[in-house]
Amino acid sequence: MSDLLAPLFEPLQIGPLRLKNRIVMAPMTRNFCPGGVPGEDVAGYYRRRAEGETGLIITEAVGVDHPAALGEAGIGESDLPHLYGERALAGWRRVVEQVHGAGGLIFPQLWHQGPMRRQGTGPNPDVASMRPSGLWGPAGGLTSSPEDYVQSQLLPTKPMSERDIEEVIAAYARSAVHVRDCGFDGIAIHGGHGYLIDTFLWNVTNQRSDAWGGSRRERSRFAAEVVRAIRRAVGPEMPILMRFSQWKQQDFKAKLAHSPAELEEILLPIADAGVDVFDASMRYFNRAEFPDQPGADAVLNLAGWARKITGRLAMTVGGVGLNNGMYDSNKQGGAQASDNLQLLVERFARGEFDLVGVGRSLLQDPDWARKVRLGEAFEPFSNDALKVLT
Repeated sequence: MSDLLAPLFEPLQIGPLRLKNRIVMAPMTRNFCPGGVPGEDVAGYYRRRAEGETGLIITEAVGVDHPAALGEAGIGESDLPHLYGERALAGWRRVVEQVHGAGGLIFPQLWHQGPMRRQGTGPNPDVASMRPSGLWGPAGGLTSSPEDYVQSQLLPTKPMSERDIEEVIAAYARSAVHVRDCGFDGIAIHGGHGYLIDTFLWNVTNQRSDAWGGSRRERSRFAAEVVRAIRRAVGPEMPILMRFSQWKQQDFKAKLAHSPAELEEILLPIADAGVDVFDASMRYFNRAEFPDQPGADAVLNLAGWARKITGRLAMTVGGVGLNNGMYDSNKQGGAQASDNLQLLVERFARGEFDLVGVGRSLLQDPDWARKVRLGEAFEPFSNDALKVLT
């Protein structure tokens, strides 16, 4: 292993959990769980990443125990996993056993699609989709979603009631208990990309005038209450990681915050509720988030700002080891291996973030982390990898 990359292979303590290195498998939707149940193929898929020396595995997004959590979101997604019901829980126990047997650690990413769910789809097609203010997003936003889906989603619906909000928060808590009982090592929460939690944070989709809307800090209340409910359900020790993003699937150019002060209003209430790690989702890890800031802060990416603002651990993600971002590779048929690990480690070595999320590279090659450690060449990414469980 080169001296340059050695910092990525230092252990890290997250509460009672000790990671053997800083490389994390980022969550990636796979659609290989018929009826929402992960089978042996899914268990083997995650086991192989643990065998390949990935420090922490975060699963694909997994629907929480709420009837409107899952459906189609722009494209057919009939084989999305969920985290309730004995068959699904037995499948997840098998996944955990396989990963632990290979010496790995694994968190599930809890998910509620919220406005992104197409009405009339999923396990409970008659149930209304959940939207904070009945809004999907802006007309004319920069999105890769199909036009027919966007047009159908732009129609306003009924805003979530107080009871709806309470029931969704309770669903996260129930699912957190399932996480603990299945033997997972921690919990990841999907709070980005235009799904339910994110649309409470975003002023475009949260125009409520009650206690769940208003200022940035007030719009953070729902996310904080979800975290607080999960923390109560699993106790003080289990690590909680939360993904957030500026960009949304409804509009890639969207922003929750235009300055560090605005980001602080959003993240501090969530940190105080019990988050241990912020997963700052960016399309490209090497882009400064607020480049107009003075001095060394001008280069910080979104994970760097999350760490600086909250004092919590932070994870970066976005094109690690590849020459383009996810949506660009979708259009171009794949991505080439890149030497951007040097840029990554330069940021890591100055303490900008603590963990490195790797998506498509690990989807293509389960031995990616080992190859990085040994200095071996790793593979380019092909969109064909989306069709199989390697």
